[in-house]
Amino acid sequence: MRSNVEPTLLLVSACLLGAPVAYDGGGRCLEELLPFGARGRVIPVCPEVAGGLPIPRPSAEIVGGSGADVLGGRARIVAVDGADVTESYLRGAEIALAVAERHGCTVALLRERSPSCGVHRIYNGTHSHRQKPGEGVTTALLRQNGVRVYSDRELEGASIRALFRK
Repeated sequence: MRSNVEPTLLLVSACLLGAPVAYDGGGRCLEELLPFGARGRVIPVCPEVAGGLPIPRPSAEIVGGSGADVLGGRARIVAVDGADVTESYLRGAEIALAVAERHGCTVALLRERSPSCGVHRIYNGTHSHRQKPGEGVTTALLRQNGVRVYSDRELEGASIRALFRK
C-alpha cells in the first residue's frame, strides 16, 4: 500500500458514524465525519461484526498482551462471560484489512479502547474497566500492512479534514 499519500477515502470504525454496532448496541457519531460520509469519502467497517459477533454482545478484552500478541498467537481475546472470541476478532481484522486494500485506504480512524480498534489504549484484560497502553488486533494488522491509524480521541474538526487532503 502507498503510505506517503493522504487518502481520498478514509477507513472509519462504523460506530464513529453512529452505527449501533458497539458491544452494547451503541455508537458514537463524530459530527465532523458526516460531510465526508455524505460525499462517499468514508468507508465504514466494524471488524467485530464483520468477524461474526452479534449486536449486542458481551464485552471482551485482550488477555496476555495487545493486538500484535493476538496476531502472533501469544494472547487471546476473552469475553466477560469467559468465551474465547479470538477467532472472530482475527477474522474481523482480516476483513477490515481487505476492505482497506480494496478501497485504497492508507489511513484509518478507529475507536479507542476497543480490543479490535484501540489505537493507543485498550482495557487491561481483567474486565475491571481499567486501561493500559496498547492497540487492538485490527489496529495492529492495519499498521503491519502500512495503514496509518488514528484514534477518535486524538482527531477532531480541522484534524479530520486534514486526513482527506491529497
